[in-house]
Amino acid sequence: MLQIAFIRENQEQVVKALAKRNLDVADLLKEVLDLDEQRRSTQVELDNVLAESNKLSKSIGELMKKGEKEQAELIKETSSNLREKAKQLNEDLGQITKNLTEKLYTLPNTPADIVPAGKDADDNINIHQWGEIPTLHQGAQPHWELAKKYDIIDFELGNKITGAGFPVYKNKGARLQRALINYFLDKNIQAGYKEYQVPHLINEASGIGTGQLPDKEGQMYHSTVDDLYLIPTAEVPVTNLFRDVILQESELPVMCTAYTPCFRREAGSYGAHVRGLNRLHQFDKVEIVRVERPENSYAALDTMVEHIKGILEELKLPYRILRLCGGDMGFTSALTYDFEVFSTAQDRWLEISSVSNFETFQSNRLKLRFKDKEGKNQLAHTLNGSSLALPRVLAGILENYQTSEGIVIPEALRPYTGFDIID
Repeated sequence: MLQIAFIRENQEQVVKALAKRNLDVADLLKEVLDLDEQRRSTQVELDNVLAESNKLSKSIGELMKKGEKEQAELIKETSSNLREKAKQLNEDLGQITKNLTEKLYTLPNTPADIVPAGKDADDNINIHQWGEIPTLHQGAQPHWELAKKYDIIDFELGNKITGAGFPVYKNKGARLQRALINYFLDKNIQAGYKEYQVPHLINEASGIGTGQLPDKEGQMYHSTVDDLYLIPTAEVPVTNLFRDVILQESELPVMCTAYTPCFRREAGSYGAHVRGLNRLHQFDKVEIVRVERPENSYAALDTMVEHIKGILEELKLPYRILRLCGGDMGFTSALTYDFEVFSTAQDRWLEISSVSNFETFQSNRLKLRFKDKEGKNQLAHTLNGSSLALPRVLAGILENYQTSEGIVIPEALRPYTGFDIID
């Protein structure tokens, strides 16, 4: 959530920045600032009424001690009226604050200066590319055909049990999936991230804290009986570990990693481009999350990008990195880099990671702060990245490593799988 003080002091800058997202927020900001003015003036009036009421209450006590009961009764009536007025002002303040917060929730994060303006994925900028596209043998197949051929993933069985988008991993497919999870976690731990196991359901406050609510209700599975949501990513419960927390500056940076299944409704996703593992409702992902001093957060983002580059290069998967334009960025992000792996069998790029800096957007919602050297509480910066999402990494391995004899396992994964080839 954008800070109201920042909006108040930088109204034109916010309008210009959100124009990169193809949004005209001038009228909305005016409503926000009008509500903010009402909130502040109501708070001042309430404070004055309470101060006067307290003053009269003290006077009543002194008059009663002096035996001036009649004068005390007159003041009691005035004091009673002030208390009623204070009660009404407090109710008004609560409603104004609620309306202001709801308006602020509709404003996305302002893009960083280096974010290009643009409408959609066509306007993203390719900033780095690595690896050679492999030449496959004649008769090479996409991963959904390979999954059937080698009996490692059963999409039809998952459809029978639950529905489309819930595959069943079998045999060496299940072992490869588990190997990838352990490999990613080990790489993250070696890089200094602390591992967590977190709940797979969250309450509403957690969804609001990281920005999934009230923006993305339709994308999350909702257990209405208990009013809990299945997580779309480990970012949500991991970042909420620090909700309403004041960290000491010496505790920063905080670096966390976690494996979880992820659940996304992905309503309206149909067609060949979402076939097989390309788009799932349940999938596995290993996440990295950081809490940083504001002045260090962009250097930390670069470190996260380099870390993920290292993993993909160790797996020898050809990839590229895109800097997302304003129109393709997530609601909460100030800057996002997408990693894409090239699927040779499908002849297309597949997104396998997003790495983002949210600056203070999440921490303002979370009330996640740190105490600086002067003892003042400051909002921290939060960052997160996929390290990595398994389905499309697995698809890339199956398709790019296929041979006429079988699917060769990347050398880095063999200590984790216990086998060298799927045949």
